[in-house]
Amino acid sequence: MLKKSVMAVVLVTATSWGVAAQDAGTVINDASRAMGADKLKTVEFSGSGADFGMGQGENPGPYPRFINKSYTRVINYEAPATHLTRIRLQGENPPRGGANQPMRGETTQNQTVIVNANTPWPQQLDIWTTPHGFLKAAATRNATFKSQMRGGKTYNVVSFMAPNKAMVNGYINDQNLVERVETWIDNPMFGDMLVEVDYSLYKDFDGVKFPTSIVQKQGGWPTLELTVADVKPNAPANIKPAGGGGGGQGQQAAAPPPEKVAEGMYLIKGGHGSLVFDFEDYIVVLEGANSEERGLHVIAEAKRLVPNKPIRYVVNTHTHFDHASGLRPFVAEGATVITHEVNRPFLERVFSSPHTLNPDTLSRSGKRARFETMADKKVLTDGNHVIELYHQRGTRHHPGLIFAYLPKQKILYAGDGYNANVPANNPTPNPVGPYTVNMVENVKRLNLDIDRIISIHLPPDDRRVTLEEMLNAAGMSE
Repeated sequence: MLKKSVMAVVLVTATSWGVAAQDAGTVINDASRAMGADKLKTVEFSGSGADFGMGQGENPGPYPRFINKSYTRVINYEAPATHLTRIRLQGENPPRGGANQPMRGETTQNQTVIVNANTPWPQQLDIWTTPHGFLKAAATRNATFKSQMRGGKTYNVVSFMAPNKAMVNGYINDQNLVERVETWIDNPMFGDMLVEVDYSLYKDFDGVKFPTSIVQKQGGWPTLELTVADVKPNAPANIKPAGGGGGGQGQQAAAPPPEKVAEGMYLIKGGHGSLVFDFEDYIVVLEGANSEERGLHVIAEAKRLVPNKPIRYVVNTHTHFDHASGLRPFVAEGATVITHEVNRPFLERVFSSPHTLNPDTLSRSGKRARFETMADKKVLTDGNHVIELYHQRGTRHHPGLIFAYLPKQKILYAGDGYNANVPANNPTPNPVGPYTVNMVENVKRLNLDIDRIISIHLPPDDRRVTLEEMLNAAGMSE
């Protein structure tokens, strides 16, 4: 018995010494040799699966799904650079959520990233969160190592600090294969948002082990599900800037001047249209727009157009990211958020989310959000201006979607119920968009008298949109 106990102590000691003797460099080198990363300069992998429209789904809920009939990504680890080509199809039938649904037929999507000194780290993740890219990045970034249990399995977890000051963790299994890479990036809605990629079903492709199943998540929901059919290690990867130009980014066009729609009512333009109202003692803003930068711009314009009055209310039509990512600066300003009651729990989470990677206006202010919610209808008025807010019944675009009607001006303000961001005189879509049909049904249900439509996604030609145009898009008539 004593002999067995001594042997057990020796085995435990030897095992502990073996773990302690490893360091991050050893773990990285062992995995690089096992996976063929040490000899991999470029890679092309292709397959099929699905991608998902981030921030465009239910509230909360999964993002809408699009079929990837084909998906091909080329990565040059030495440049570094990456190019993606995929053919996408409508995946939600009937359509559910945003992301420019319904998609008609096949759409080819291309994306190129050529890394230079000014390329933001989040745009590089498709390179450095691949299994081989992770190992290459970890080898040059003073990585650390620890043993960790996850899902009942023990992993060697290699970690390094990314340029955005977030940790990047790679989970390496007992076969020296990278099963998972996770990190955090700043998101205007979620704040410090977890990005996670899981890899499984590795196969050997000309001496390089590569996963044939890839699942990526952002904000807790899938953004990519890919089944890899073919991998070409060290394939030619002459990745050029999109359009064949020099890859430089031109200056952003200045926003057009605001339009005075009526006395004490202004349309803030520039892609998204926010309405500013000069109430007797305060300002009301319809829609905080799609980013903090845009939100700050709308706030500044509102104060310029209506000086010496506070912004008391900002109306949020729904929580899709392109309509709610500009709300946080309004909360910092002290404005009360008016939205549908089903949106409040999600927005409360958004407004309390930590932004430590890139502190924004709200996180620096320390303000807490205030809400006024509505169910079917809410009216804002100071005795002069009248803003009627309605829940858009029956739409599958978003369960908390609302729109505004201005009875004095006979204006419909549509928050994705109808988007006029297409060229004028477009033929009636075939099939017609169900969201537009639903918008018309709501207008007819409420018997609204409309002379003009202002859609939040403004038309590129700055035209005046009429009811007739919306009816044509819905394949209807008055």
